[in-house]
Amino acid sequence: MATPRQKLNTKEHKNKHKVSEAQIAVHWKEEGYYRPPKKFIAQANLADPTFVKKFSEKRFPECFDNYASLLDWDKPWRKTLDASNPPFWKWFVGGKLNVCYNCVDRNLAKYKNKAALIFVPEPEGEAMTVITYQELYKRVNEVAAMLRDFAALKTGDRVTIHMPMIPELPITMLACARLGVVHSVVFGGFSGEACGLRAADSGSRVLIYADGYHRNGKWVDHKASADIAVQTAKKEGQEVDRVLVWKRYPGKYTSESPMIMGRDYFVDDVLKDYRGQTVQPVSQDAEAPLFLMYTSGTTGKPKGCQHRTGGYLAYVTGTAKYYQDIHPEDVYWCMADIGWITGHSYIVYGPLALAATSVLYEGVPQFPDAGRPWRIAERLDVNIFHTSPTAIRMLRKAGADEPKKYNYHFKHMTTVGEPIEPDVWRWYYDVVGKREAVIVDTWWQTETGGFLCSTKPALDPMKPGSAGPPVLGIYPVIWDENGEEVPAGSNKAGNICIRNPWPGIMQTIWGDPQRFVTQYYKKYNKNPRSKDWRDWPYYAADGAVLPADGYYRILGRVDDVINVAGHRLGTKEVESACLTLPEVAEAAVVPAVDEVKGRVPVVYISLKPGVLPNKAVQDKVTVTIETIIGKIARPKNIHVVPDMPKTRSGKIMRRVLAAISNRMDTGDITTLANPDIVEQIRVLVQGRDIGPLQEGPEDIKRFGQEP
Repeated sequence: MATPRQKLNTKEHKNKHKVSEAQIAVHWKEEGYYRPPKKFIAQANLADPTFVKKFSEKRFPECFDNYASLLDWDKPWRKTLDASNPPFWKWFVGGKLNVCYNCVDRNLAKYKNKAALIFVPEPEGEAMTVITYQELYKRVNEVAAMLRDFAALKTGDRVTIHMPMIPELPITMLACARLGVVHSVVFGGFSGEACGLRAADSGSRVLIYADGYHRNGKWVDHKASADIAVQTAKKEGQEVDRVLVWKRYPGKYTSESPMIMGRDYFVDDVLKDYRGQTVQPVSQDAEAPLFLMYTSGTTGKPKGCQHRTGGYLAYVTGTAKYYQDIHPEDVYWCMADIGWITGHSYIVYGPLALAATSVLYEGVPQFPDAGRPWRIAERLDVNIFHTSPTAIRMLRKAGADEPKKYNYHFKHMTTVGEPIEPDVWRWYYDVVGKREAVIVDTWWQTETGGFLCSTKPALDPMKPGSAGPPVLGIYPVIWDENGEEVPAGSNKAGNICIRNPWPGIMQTIWGDPQRFVTQYYKKYNKNPRSKDWRDWPYYAADGAVLPADGYYRILGRVDDVINVAGHRLGTKEVESACLTLPEVAEAAVVPAVDEVKGRVPVVYISLKPGVLPNKAVQDKVTVTIETIIGKIARPKNIHVVPDMPKTRSGKIMRRVLAAISNRMDTGDITTLANPDIVEQIRVLVQGRDIGPLQEGPEDIKRFGQEP
């Protein structure tokens, strides 16, 4: 079903201020459906349609008891949801449990000799490390004893963990959870300064580091960041007493940064005093905080999303079981980093609570070549694969035919983190999944704890480019800027909101409850005094459209929209149009100031290997955009670049490209994986003579940043 193209009319042009800010133009055509294979349906955790009825709105909130019952509770809850102080919800009130017990101890009876974690080092010549549930239990207990007795951490204390993807990271997290210590994990690719700011905000007096790790064929000296983190925290008024340092290679220190006497300690050395010790898991109230996960843009204070113990674990366990289709027999590989919410929810807590085998890979997916992920999948017999559209595009660019060379078989594949273009989806399905695997395209956020939209893998057909229906127990709505509902099938977009609370939703922003209310609930709350949860919808700050079939299509952050002469273009759609061309590997679209139209799109593309940059490719991009979307989306410029500026997790930094296009300061680029590319692109776009930098309008300064 093709979507009718919306055209700019004279009246709209004259009255552009009347165009609703949520009415993002929608041109993406509707795709066809793909059915799940019978083989998958036969073994699926969720194959009974009657189970879905248990989550109908009339059964809210008790429907979520189905998720909580997947856990072992020390004390049962007496009330599913306490909504008396909105929007500060309380879930499974009166219940007590321990997260570490649920992820480790309870699996010993049946699965003690089964692999809990398989660590794959980036250097292909190094042996993989298999950690059984019994070994995990032993190591977690020893670390918990050390944190309690040596680091003097107690229930409720916060600890900041700045570590790469090595097994000691989940071990440390689980040890914290065993004690009721609130962990704040900082993505390993972030700077020491970013770590220090987060440590200061959370009031952490203990930092946990690793000396170094492998990344893209290079050794990263990570301990050097610890010194910067401590100094930064001190400037912010937070003293760090101890820095605990894991050695990437036991018995060998591989950093050039000296250890500071009386402050820095090697975990390996300290642990010798705690060998064989066990620690009773601390029974935690369901509402006790489990962890902080900081999200931030490039400006403003990072915000610590505070997640609860009972509701969070119930939600990630339920969604991992029914949407990831995880069974204890599965070998599950999520290629995210544990430093992001995806890694917390769907590498560590959800899979381990289900007694799965979870794969941890240290490095980048295309090292030493684009066949690496498929060799790992073949060797470990991975059958559930989970990654982001960014990684999928990178792997397609680096080696589109590589998956065909390896004998692995996925039953299930996930995509997460951003909308996936239909063309990229089809490569993922046809080539990576070999047309054997079900794909779930999930939409959710750091703040939400777990999935909000996704197809039920055995029950719903897949549709490229669409996240799918709401997940069990989630009741979304799309509103325009005036609070009017945008009806399904109207071909209009708006702001997607969730009308009801759910167990995975964050409790608050650490230390800033007012910011929590203002950012996530104020926009569509009509009565701040109301005690009715129905009056407190969650505002996701994402644009979305709902076709008649009930499959939500997420259009990206509402900030990532370009207002061209009153016609709002979602950048994701323009990028998607570019990616339909066989020559184009990656695309990024940013706004540039235009005297007539206000803003116009500027397109950056990188080409597939072997394709030479030339005007013919640029012309094809223009024609394709005009054909798929319309002349209103015609780009001001198309720049062919050797690579995009990317974060360490592979996300394109669109704010840097927007700054270059508008002759603005690119800001801090030290955390980029490839900072050198920024100057190359600047020279390509602006020439050698930089000229005076512009201050730049607010919407472009904010572009591509988290709100």
